[in-house]
Amino acid sequence: MAQLFARQRRFFTWTAAGLAIAAVTAVAPLVLEAAAPAGTNWGTLSDVSQTYSATLSAAALLGVVVSLAHQSRQTAIANEEAQRASHRQLVVMSLSDPDLIVCWERIPNAASPLEAKQIGFTNLIISNWSADYQLKRFNDDALRVLLREHFRGEIARKHWQNGGSQWRQFAEALGEARGIRFASLVDEVYTQAVSEGPPIPPSAYFSAVG
Repeated sequence: MAQLFARQRRFFTWTAAGLAIAAVTAVAPLVLEAAAPAGTNWGTLSDVSQTYSATLSAAALLGVVVSLAHQSRQTAIANEEAQRASHRQLVVMSLSDPDLIVCWERIPNAASPLEAKQIGFTNLIISNWSADYQLKRFNDDALRVLLREHFRGEIARKHWQNGGSQWRQFAEALGEARGIRFASLVDEVYTQAVSEGPPIPPSAYFSAVG
């Protein structure tokens, strides 16, 4: 939420700057005329004023363009977050009602409805990190920190073992370079975690030390 407010403040700052420049451009000739001493060469003053106004007009136009581009990006982000919220709601509904889990694609190697539910919830966690990564709320190193701890768990590993390839395929189908990069980073940390030893099973989750 704080980041949203920060983005909105930046947008209003750019808009205010553009309006201020436009206002200065409009009154500049009047100010020059009022301040000019008697005997001023009005032809020269007019040339200077026109040059000054043209420069400020270009700056004002640039400010408006930047503001519109920023507003367009914020709208795209808001639409994407609304879509993700809708998807989360559908997943949460199915997790709360086991009869609805079977409406989704089958989860390979899920040993029980409980494990399918746990893997489905893990997918929400990864989805949230993916959204944050694509919005550049954290970088590669920060993502690795999250994933190293994440993949200590057995359910986390089962989730990526079952669905990791689909994450990459989906990102490639959309042509999302940062989405593909996200899948590659998750693959990297997952492979490293597997090579370091067995995971912590759910039964030992609260008794695991270190």
